Amino acid sequence: MNDVAIRTDAVIVGAGPAGLFQVFELGLLGLSAHVIDSMPQVGGQCIELYPDKPIYDIPAVPACTGRELIELLQVQIRPFAPQFHLDETVSLVRRMDTGRFEVATNTGTRFDTGVVIIAGGLGAFSPRLLDMPEAASLVGKSLHYKVTDPQFFDGKDMVIAGGGDAALDWSLALIDRARSIVLVHRSSKFRAAPAHVKRMQELCDEGRMQFLEGDIVGLETAEDQLKSVRVRVGSGVVRRIETEQLLVLWGLHPALGPIAEWGLTLEYHQLAVDNATFQTSTPGIFAVGDVNSYPGKKKLILSGFHEAALCAFAVGEYLTPGKKVPLQYTTTSPLMRRRLGVSVDVDADFAGVTPQTPSSAAPKPLAGP
Repeated sequence: MNDVAIRTDAVIVGAGPAGLFQVFELGLLGLSAHVIDSMPQVGGQCIELYPDKPIYDIPAVPACTGRELIELLQVQIRPFAPQFHLDETVSLVRRMDTGRFEVATNTGTRFDTGVVIIAGGLGAFSPRLLDMPEAASLVGKSLHYKVTDPQFFDGKDMVIAGGGDAALDWSLALIDRARSIVLVHRSSKFRAAPAHVKRMQELCDEGRMQFLEGDIVGLETAEDQLKSVRVRVGSGVVRRIETEQLLVLWGLHPALGPIAEWGLTLEYHQLAVDNATFQTSTPGIFAVGDVNSYPGKKKLILSGFHEAALCAFAVGEYLTPGKKVPLQYTTTSPLMRRRLGVSVDVDADFAGVTPQTPSSAAPKPLAGP
């Protein structure tokens, strides 16, 4: 373990959208942050699960992919020079006699931090797997639990298993790439956006894809290559679907991993927080994004951004007891502008504001749904 602990105002656990925007909000208040993530790259679920899928509900960004959103957030936080500790997991969180926290990772990195902010999404999430003996040898070749490169499925016959947003979204996204798509779900009821279900049904009516209600009960392989999928339909008959690729999107096992052992109050495997401050049951430990729970919680990226803003002010007041953190605006505050590295006259019109960010960071517009 490292002898010297890194001193910082905040340690953020999780480098997804909420964690990255938390860096920004803290930076505006002059607070430093180090970010820890168990993944080897920044981006959380946006990069791990849907890097190339379009996102349409980010304010003022009509459309961007998960990857583009993460790239933009990294550009936005650049003025605050956050330090990332990737491919590391938190192994210790302990309050010290000073009232600050000692945080350590599995690689021996140590921190002396004022607060801990958990932005871990679903935590150490893992996909629900196909429990069949033939499955293990096919993973990454003809059996997949996520899409990392849509081009991989170009011209292929494929079966997509699932009834949630991911299954429906990828069925629609791959319809013009794959040679054929059969969507398999155990029920005719879906846990997906009604508009996407309607579009899927229209594509079935047009003969461009098929939907089969049933359960996958077997795989047929030859030389570690998938040849067909066996599906038991409602009548009990087992149908054989010839296919080259199988994409199983049955959702994730939400698991907090080591976070669950920190003694924080949980609600249905999520961290209970005060939605005025986003502090957990332990003073000095906060939680933003999908990992937290409070009345009215909505698991949306934009909700995580809102939570990060309020959390930053709460952190500022926690670190300076009895001192109110003033609300300042980036449009008018010279201090905010200096922190952002923006060179403008204080009284300049908005048109004169020229943030020091490269134009190449702007996302390319995508076609609408």
